[in-house]
Amino acid sequence: MTTGEMGATIFALGVLLASTQLIGYLFERLRQPRFAGEILTGVLLGPFVLGHFAPSFSTAIFGTPSDANKINEVLGFIYWFGLLLLMFISGTHVRRVLGQENRRQTLWLLGVGTPIPFFLVLAAGLLALFPMEALIGSSGQKTSTLLILSIAVAITSIPVISRIFYDLKILHTRFASLILGFAMIEDIILWAVLAIATALAKTAVSQQSLVHDIATHVSITVAYMTFGLLVAPRLLKRFHVSRWNALHKSSALAYVISVLFAYIAIATLLEVNLIFAAFLAGLGVVGGMEGQERTRFSKVLDSIEHFSTSVFIPIYFTLVGYKLVFGKAFSITMLLYFLIGSTLLALISRGLAAKFAKFRGLDILNIAITSNARGGPGIVLASVAYDAGIISASFYTTLVLTAVITSQMAGVWLRYVLSKGWPLLSSNPEETWSIDPATGEVPRATAPATAVTT
Repeated sequence: MTTGEMGATIFALGVLLASTQLIGYLFERLRQPRFAGEILTGVLLGPFVLGHFAPSFSTAIFGTPSDANKINEVLGFIYWFGLLLLMFISGTHVRRVLGQENRRQTLWLLGVGTPIPFFLVLAAGLLALFPMEALIGSSGQKTSTLLILSIAVAITSIPVISRIFYDLKILHTRFASLILGFAMIEDIILWAVLAIATALAKTAVSQQSLVHDIATHVSITVAYMTFGLLVAPRLLKRFHVSRWNALHKSSALAYVISVLFAYIAIATLLEVNLIFAAFLAGLGVVGGMEGQERTRFSKVLDSIEHFSTSVFIPIYFTLVGYKLVFGKAFSITMLLYFLIGSTLLALISRGLAAKFAKFRGLDILNIAITSNARGGPGIVLASVAYDAGIISASFYTTLVLTAVITSQMAGVWLRYVLSKGWPLLSSNPEETWSIDPATGEVPRATAPATAVTT
């Protein structure tokens, strides 16, 4: 990369960072989730707003077409680095993921909340109860398109939910651990279905090869996550205090980042989703599901968190918005039908699952609305399917916008619940915060608000 290309890239990053901070702050002042403002920043700076109405200014920021590839490579790296840091930070905060107190409830959510929307949509598509023609991409694979549609209705976003929990200072709560634990296992299952859909789009693949590849991938992922949840934290706990650990003695910050990189490197070799790897790395550093080692690394983790949430993570969400596609590849009718239908189906199925899991009243609504946020995985799902020719351009845009809107709904709802002083789970009334009605700000996680009896 030449000096000129480096300068152009840094200038583009500077514009992205300044813009996303300003609009994100504005959204906070308007009592809206900050990540929604960051995504909107990307849309405003993207090719369908700034690039369309002020192409010369867009070129001044992001360079000429000849510069675009180099700049996009750097932005792509920052996109992924921001996502991985978000999941790492979430892992260091969250407690009791898949702990004994959540296991029965997690099984109900997985056994009822995920299969109902997935199989209902799948059955309706096989029975031709709704038109599929407008959804099918260039591959012409109706079965693959139907599988993508079924996944899109059932999927839950780990990155966006983590960001919402982080912004509201509730990552440490049982509610957060329940939702993230459920979403983590659900995503393993649904990513396996996505692998089936993309493989079917390649007509040369044999059925025997398909079954073998999927079984191998799922088995390796489950083994990796089991090791990361139960074994790796214990090994790291011993290594933290080992006299042979010269890296920790030299720089605790470098040591913690090296642990994150090691998890990601191993996951890459095993072809495990890197989002899971970063999340498990955060859990491993702090000592696993109970987080007993967090005090040891509190200063280091606070510094990583402060820098990441100020720079890399906001840019990640801005780039999500930057990649959105509008123009002719957009159908408002398709968006409304899918958004309303899929949201109702997801809310009903997750609500039933929560009821069977012995949750009551507001608990059910909190779980249903939060787990309907499709965020990052919904966007990744759309991107993978569109690149493979499985879905049409209009359906791609519909999936992306639905992911953003459902995530916004979850953030607004949780902020409303907290502003009322209501508990996220009635079984844990102490795990709530009172938002200052004058400023809309949330107290730090070290100072819980007094639970409000309702």
